[in-house]
Amino acid sequence: MVSQVVDIEKINEVIDRSPKTPGALIGVLQDIQREFHYLPRMAMEATAKELCVPLSKVWSVATFYNAFSLKPRGENIIRVCKGTACHIKGADLILEQLENGLGIKPGETTEDLKYTVEVVNCVGACAMAPLMIVNDKYHGNVRCDRVLKLVKKD
Repeated sequence: MVSQVVDIEKINEVIDRSPKTPGALIGVLQDIQREFHYLPRMAMEATAKELCVPLSKVWSVATFYNAFSLKPRGENIIRVCKGTACHIKGADLILEQLENGLGIKPGETTEDLKYTVEVVNCVGACAMAPLMIVNDKYHGNVRCDRVLKLVKKD
């Protein structure tokens, strides 16, 4: 089980950067996620209190948008495209290299909170298949022997 210590002072610093209005909710949650790589429950509770928004509303927003995660995620998010072109050109082999090299399966995070591997549907870069995205950097025509080098480089 991956765990992370959450500093309430850091949460308060993040919340204090924004206006204390209900309209700031999504921005505050984005800032918290950027800081902690997920939305800790304690942070959602503090956000609800500081913005005078019901916790149920904060929870609703956090679970509605795919960009938010309620589970700890790694500093580096690795996404492997499994669209048709990428699938045909070896996306499964890329995933296999990541599983063997990092010791985690898609949807999991390494114990040291350094990497999270995710599978995504087509990202619209079929000409670059197979495609792997490390954080926000796209790597196309990925060869199996370069997967871990690309991950550790970024």
